[in-house]
Amino acid sequence: MDFKRKYGLMFWVSVSVLINSCIEPFDVSYVNFESALVIDAVLTNDMKQQRIVLTRTYEFEEEGPSAESNANVTVMDSNGNTYTFSDSENGVYFSDQAFAAELGVEYQLSITTQDGRAYGSEPVQLTTGTTTIDQITAERITNDFGEDGMAIFVDSYDPTGNSVNYRYEYEETYRVVAPDWNFLTLIGDPQGGCGVLEAVNEDYKEVCYPTAFSNRIILTNTKDLAEDRVNQFRVRFIDRNNYIISYRYSILVRQYVESNEAYTFYRTLGEISTTENLFSQLQTGFLQGNVFSRENRDEQVLGYFDVSAVDEKRIFFNYSDFYPDEPLPPYVQNCSPSAPVIANPGGCVLRPILESGTAAFVGHNAPPGANEGPYFIAPRICGDCSVLGTAEVPEFWTE
Repeated sequence: MDFKRKYGLMFWVSVSVLINSCIEPFDVSYVNFESALVIDAVLTNDMKQQRIVLTRTYEFEEEGPSAESNANVTVMDSNGNTYTFSDSENGVYFSDQAFAAELGVEYQLSITTQDGRAYGSEPVQLTTGTTTIDQITAERITNDFGEDGMAIFVDSYDPTGNSVNYRYEYEETYRVVAPDWNFLTLIGDPQGGCGVLEAVNEDYKEVCYPTAFSNRIILTNTKDLAEDRVNQFRVRFIDRNNYIISYRYSILVRQYVESNEAYTFYRTLGEISTTENLFSQLQTGFLQGNVFSRENRDEQVLGYFDVSAVDEKRIFFNYSDFYPDEPLPPYVQNCSPSAPVIANPGGCVLRPILESGTAAFVGHNAPPGANEGPYFIAPRICGDCSVLGTAEVPEFWTE
């Protein structure tokens, strides 16, 4: 879960939901706003540099949370080990050494912010070992809303019956092809003026591999079942008209085994995050986690320090595997071209558009019509997929 999106400040997010549900808009102003620390910390039993994210809550008028930088962050365990974390950027801290959470060991978080405020967590430990994901499957379905699309299902089984509570996250990577990419581009004439010249396109990319992350809380449990088995649990639905599945698509699903306390926290957070009456629910305070101020227990601190067993699995599929001989989904943007004139009495027209980086050359307009120029252009995203993501093929990618 990305706390910067889901948990940055639920009070102010709730105001947004309330405003959007009203028929008539109204002006909102805030008084006595107090920024609160947001802690997104999940240690896992993977041997890796563990990751902790620290941000600050934000008001409705602001674009998003601000990073809590230059803090001293450590995790101490009941075996006497101390793991220090260093700030990379944007409030993301990685442990200086790789380590894995172990069964029977308690872990406790300690944070001192740049202004000297001290924060901590309750002791937390793994509740069970790893429950492996048996398989991830992709199926074409019609969902409860009558929408045709691709569903991603997960199956797992714990024969010991000790896991019970499961939380899921995913990363999806997909091949994108810019529909109007051209091996030529237009550059401003070095001699100046309004003229443009054709040149080999070395910057705009035709094929790219964007990556997106889950931004909602995905939970299930098996406590009411005869056995601790997750069977065909849907973690993702993608409408068949979504451009991300147009060519080749991959999803990496992570399965976390949660304690009862962590599961209850995430479940409550999920319910609050999707309920339209958030405003009334959160007027009196925040969702209580297991993190706190060491100096002032009345100070509001958001988040949860979680220690969880994790497993992950990746699958790939092509659009043609499930939609053979069917048209591709529409591209992410309408790519209708235009042919602006080179110049008009007011000055240069085409060159400033190109140099702003908002448009790409997509073809010749010959012969140009009335009030048209000799070149077709379209929004840059139509001729340069790097607007959406990297053109570098990921290391894990397979065909």
